[in-house]
Amino acid sequence: MRFFLTSSAVWLTGLVSASAAAGGHHVLPLDAQRLHETLPINNSILMVWLAVGLIVLFCKAATHKLAFIPVGIQNVAEWAMESLYNFLEGLMGAHLIKRTFWFFGTIFFFILTSNYLGLIPGVGTVGQHLVDAQGNHVGFLPWLRGANADLNMTAAMAFSFAALWFYWAVTENGVKGFLSHIFAPKGVSGILFWLMVPLFFFVGILEVVSIGIRPVALSFRLFGNIYGGEQTLEALMALVPIKWLHFLPALPFYFMELLVGFVQALVFTLLCAIFLKLICDHGDHDEAHH
Repeated sequence: MRFFLTSSAVWLTGLVSASAAAGGHHVLPLDAQRLHETLPINNSILMVWLAVGLIVLFCKAATHKLAFIPVGIQNVAEWAMESLYNFLEGLMGAHLIKRTFWFFGTIFFFILTSNYLGLIPGVGTVGQHLVDAQGNHVGFLPWLRGANADLNMTAAMAFSFAALWFYWAVTENGVKGFLSHIFAPKGVSGILFWLMVPLFFFVGILEVVSIGIRPVALSFRLFGNIYGGEQTLEALMALVPIKWLHFLPALPFYFMELLVGFVQALVFTLLCAIFLKLICDHGDHDEAHH
């Protein structure tokens, strides 16, 4: 209880200071903003570095003194990893998850950490006001921006998965099996097989288009949910004219965004896992073979 009250007090203090520092409502731009004229660093890259740094520090702390019977941080880390591994194993099968968990585990915990870091008071609201040569106010530059509120980040993850999806699909099925999985008729034989070839070839063309659209859909789904959430919080904070009460309308939605951050990390990971399972599904006999 004491920990909860202390955390809540720090959180509310941060909200108040964030809104006060921002000096009022502003609209979060669609693209990440560059922080330095010469160095290629923008405000979303900083959040990516923070998320990666936190994950590395957590892993270092969890594996510092490994014990046969885990306690403390090691226990939390093993519980989280085993829960995700067992969940995905039930979906993808033992063979496929053993080969691909390094990717799905990384992408889930990175998205989750990035989403929660984006909810810290001050992210997107603390920065500097921009002025032109005549001293006129021309905009606001937040120093930090949620990593997944940047379409470049979500697109990088989605297209990286698309490349891995193609590699895993070909290595699991072979080139002939991969093409047959998409274009060849299934469940028929004899003359019916050849009669169905034109129809399944057309369906295969549609499947190729669907495969090409998937990384784009993954990118915009995650970006839209996180960016929309941040914009909503910004708009709610602007409803109250008194600066030190800006946090009140947004407070209930902050706790809802905690759930949204987890759900979006899980949805992105689940969709990637399902796409891979569908292309690598050999049926019961082939699964037993592996």
